[in-house]
Amino acid sequence: MAIEQNQVVSIEYELTVENKVIDSNLGAEPLVFMFGKGQLIGGLEDGIKDMNVGDKKEVLVQPADGYGEYNDEAIQEVPKEQFEGIELAEGMTLYGQGEDGSTVQVVVKEIGDQSVIVDFNHPLAGKELLFNVVINDIREASEDEVMSGVPAENQTDSCDTGCGCGSH
Repeated sequence: MAIEQNQVVSIEYELTVENKVIDSNLGAEPLVFMFGKGQLIGGLEDGIKDMNVGDKKEVLVQPADGYGEYNDEAIQEVPKEQFEGIELAEGMTLYGQGEDGSTVQVVVKEIGDQSVIVDFNHPLAGKELLFNVVINDIREASEDEVMSGVPAENQTDSCDTGCGCGSH
């Protein structure tokens, strides 16, 4: 059975960027997600859509279908005082809050006397991503899973007392 919209898919993968393995769950806990809900980068989801349980495949994801092209305008100079209390180092990743309340990740590029140059690009922006993927399981999602977009394997109990809160 090839993967279809709103199915729960379980995969193992190894991600290589510039000939270096940067992430892998091979032989470990599989990644479980709902297909078609945007829980994977588009290029990877598109690359596995015709696969079946047990299939193995190399999926090459171009920057536009991964974390986007590198944007030179995403480099900003910020007053150093905004980092008070943080021991800065070039190359370190910091997390903050965007104007819309979302989490923003930046990488410290340069530290000056009065300012800090930060890069708002995702660390994998502009890079080709090579995934070696194995499909472990494909199953139909329950009605609740389709509505929430969260596979049962990824749901967490907010209470464990049988309180009737509906999170079990």
